[in-house]
Amino acid sequence: MRYWTAVAAAWTFATLLSWTPLSTAIDDSAYDWMSRLYAVSRPNPTALIVAIDETTLQQQGGMRSLRTVLAKVLDALAAAPPPVVAIDFTLADAGDAAEDALLAAALARIPHLVLATDIAQDGSGWQDPQAAFSRTAEALGHVHADPDPVSRRIPLEKAVGRTRRWAMAFEAAYPHWAATLRESPDGLELAAGGGTLVIPGTRASGRAVAVRFAPTTRMMSASQLLNHTAALPPGVQAVFIGTTAMTAARDRLMTPLGRMLTGVEIHAQLFETLREGRFRVETSPALVLLSGLSLTVLVGVAFQQRGWRAYAMGLPIILLAHAIPHLEFQQDRIFPTFGPILTAWLVGVTAATFQYFGQRRQLVRAQSEKARYQEAIHWVTHEMRTPLTAIQGSSELMTRYKLPEEKQRQIADMINAESKRLAQMIQTFLNVERLSGGEVQLKREPVAIERLVGNCVMRARSLAERKRQQLVAEPGTGTTLGDAELLEFALYNLVTNAIKYSPEGTEVKVASQLQGTELAVSVRDQGMGIAAADIKKLGTKFFRTDQAEKSGIAGTGIGLSIVREIITRHGGRLEVSSALGQGSCFTMVMPVSVTEGVER
Repeated sequence: MRYWTAVAAAWTFATLLSWTPLSTAIDDSAYDWMSRLYAVSRPNPTALIVAIDETTLQQQGGMRSLRTVLAKVLDALAAAPPPVVAIDFTLADAGDAAEDALLAAALARIPHLVLATDIAQDGSGWQDPQAAFSRTAEALGHVHADPDPVSRRIPLEKAVGRTRRWAMAFEAAYPHWAATLRESPDGLELAAGGGTLVIPGTRASGRAVAVRFAPTTRMMSASQLLNHTAALPPGVQAVFIGTTAMTAARDRLMTPLGRMLTGVEIHAQLFETLREGRFRVETSPALVLLSGLSLTVLVGVAFQQRGWRAYAMGLPIILLAHAIPHLEFQQDRIFPTFGPILTAWLVGVTAATFQYFGQRRQLVRAQSEKARYQEAIHWVTHEMRTPLTAIQGSSELMTRYKLPEEKQRQIADMINAESKRLAQMIQTFLNVERLSGGEVQLKREPVAIERLVGNCVMRARSLAERKRQQLVAEPGTGTTLGDAELLEFALYNLVTNAIKYSPEGTEVKVASQLQGTELAVSVRDQGMGIAAADIKKLGTKFFRTDQAEKSGIAGTGIGLSIVREIITRHGGRLEVSSALGQGSCFTMVMPVSVTEGVER
């Protein structure tokens, strides 16, 4: 459950990031790159650009003679007019009267003419051509590309107030005099030439269509046409006339091809896209979301495997996330790049990291268990050897020799004592293992501190008397919640340790007091004391101080670890203050019970 929660969190984070402007910018850059990588091939283009280039302007008198040049080009085309002529000039301003009359006459000789119109800079209306020009035109088409800043899509319709204009390339490709148009909120449907064409483009986007840019467009210089050095090639369905001269073209726009194109070139590219009837369609958000979820599940399942299998299964899925946008793009479907790739990688890294640390935790746990097992075996072999040796040696004496009855009784008592000692060692070992493994279920019942101290002092008094020590008890009042037997075991261990490590004739004092919301039970002795460097190690299993080892006092270094474990499990702590030669004070600090109950 924790693993899949982490995987779901990674998917959610990646999905949220895929809706940010950063994601949009990356997706647009990937779209441009794939447009160049999978460049459109048009061996037989149907549009021709008649370019008024630098050469034409130099030969015909420059920009001040532009309308005269345009009239001459139209006259040259009128001899064998193409199906459609689209002029990428907004002829909204009045010019020289004679020049305008010449151009109007030339326009009238073109049977199917599309003129450009533009939205005024203040957005107040359309800048339509002069009436003398527009009366001969079949249609007026807008020339807006709406770059952002790369011109990837062109809106087929623009509206100002109640007046709507279709794009110039759209009017040239499917003129209203040759096609039946039906509109819907999600696209356009054209019935022309005995067939039906569906053009994607929502009304909310202005019927924006992604242009399938080809690396080159069919183009000829207007000077070639005027000098009769070139003729219209066969198969041309539309001629676009516009300026390509660097000094005259104001509408140069960046395109996905990685270079700037003039407006007339972009219109010709849109015309080819419309005539081909192949459109790049955005993948629906629901499908993108579903694909991200599918990648998440696949990557999550892959990294549930162990070792190299996880990477062998997971990496191909991540590579698939990279491949999907490419495969979709080649089918003219625009699939987001950033979201799926981010999802696959983020989920993969999260899953792999989770599994790595999970396996590391298992390894550490296994190593810890192995170390505990080795320590236990070491303790068993070292500490139990003495009583076993005594038992074996004594039993052999009794079987091999005929001993006096008194001697037999002594040996029997010794065997009994060593057996009990061995049983106690085994019980201690089991207690440590159960506490360390979390197998001991603590009781939660009221434990009176006065009763706890009294029981421990009473049990340990005989040990103190053997060493002629004075065991003093100053029990206070108060109650804590816990397991009375385990708490008594812990306190009794502290008291017997104090007696064991204190010399004869000294005092061992057990006291308790209330400290706010805590109860402190301290055991103070006048023994050998503990070095400051060793205090931090107290409570570590099998650890004994150098002073304890040198004293010759028997011990396993295991009892204090049980004490610390018991106190910690009860929500308390063990505090130690000591100095060499000045005795020690061990304090059990336990939380006070807010409920006074039955005492144990």
